[in-house]
Amino acid sequence: MLHGKTIVLGVTGGIAAFKAAALCSKLAQAGADVRVIMTASATKFVAPLTFQTLSRHDVAVDTFDERDASVVTHIDLADRADLVVVAPATANIIAKMAHGLADDMLSTTLLATEAPVLVAPAMNVHMYAHPAVQANMRTIAQRGVSFVEPGEGQLACGYVGKGRLAEPEEIMAAIVRMLNPAKPLAGKKVLVTAGGTVERIDPVRYITNDSSGKMGYAIAEAAKRMGADVTLVTGNATADLPAGVEVVRVQSTLDMMDAVLARFGETDVVVKAAAVADYRPAQRADQKIKKNDDTMTLELVKNPDILQTLGERKTNQFVVGFAAETNDGERYALDKVKRKKSDLLVLNDVTVPGAGFGTDTNIVRIYDEAGLVEALPQMSKRDVAERLLGLVAERLNASARRGGGSGS
Repeated sequence: MLHGKTIVLGVTGGIAAFKAAALCSKLAQAGADVRVIMTASATKFVAPLTFQTLSRHDVAVDTFDERDASVVTHIDLADRADLVVVAPATANIIAKMAHGLADDMLSTTLLATEAPVLVAPAMNVHMYAHPAVQANMRTIAQRGVSFVEPGEGQLACGYVGKGRLAEPEEIMAAIVRMLNPAKPLAGKKVLVTAGGTVERIDPVRYITNDSSGKMGYAIAEAAKRMGADVTLVTGNATADLPAGVEVVRVQSTLDMMDAVLARFGETDVVVKAAAVADYRPAQRADQKIKKNDDTMTLELVKNPDILQTLGERKTNQFVVGFAAETNDGERYALDKVKRKKSDLLVLNDVTVPGAGFGTDTNIVRIYDEAGLVEALPQMSKRDVAERLLGLVAERLNASARRGGGSGS
């Protein structure tokens, strides 16, 4: 499935370098022409001979070790690459990429290539969480670098947490997606809502929720990869904005409703992943409310239901809702998908570890009016997004073949 593709595999100095050998083998078996670059530190963990044997090519380590006088090695590798993969990627190489440093064969090649780059970080849990590392990752992500997130578990240093290199199979799947991208949503306009809404009490206080926006942002990013023209209507969020999508920032539920309805007529798919407030203060004070009595009564009024409004107004649009529940999830999900006239409804129990607000993973069940469509195990929100949009694309295509509308 990778026949004819040249993949430059950069291996940096971490104990996870042994997994890179397994990845190299899988790539070669899939038909890729694998060219390996190792940092000097990486050779302390795995010998270059290992990668030479697996790839059947010389391994580049020293920038000045030019074995072919007809080319400059790092430029040749940069030019011929269809994809550059750095696995494992240490904090050091990520920092070099962020700041444009080029002091060895790998960093020089990365600076010279115009090929897409995939990075699989691996490091101590505290190093991965360090603000400098997170800032560097955000910087290169904004430049178009893709990531395979590290897993959680026992690390070589003895700590337990996030930082272990993703398994070779997971990295391989990401490589295949990048080199053979499916575009089932090409030509479609997709609108995604994400994050939490803010309902102001006064200029300094508000009502909101714990939504990080990660699920909605992952959906917007996946829709873009699948070829859609994507608009992201976002409330409060802590996730990094996906590249290449139109971003509309809103605060309140009413703001979000106005932004969505203004674009609904020309939209093909709406995925309403935002966590909107069901109620808002009846009155918003223009000035900070001063502390006077021991208690304060706050009157709330009901917000309009955006998802139900979309369900009632849709013509040929495909509408996907989300339901975050803490109990009796299936009963509520089946009620919502019918009452709100959604084509699909995604249920997640926010009390289950790995599925709550702010996590990088999710555990969801997807319903339509007939009942359960698919139950997904714990997986990254990126993978949940791809599977969900895959279902949307399948149903859109089936509806088109029947000559219908949204298929609801």
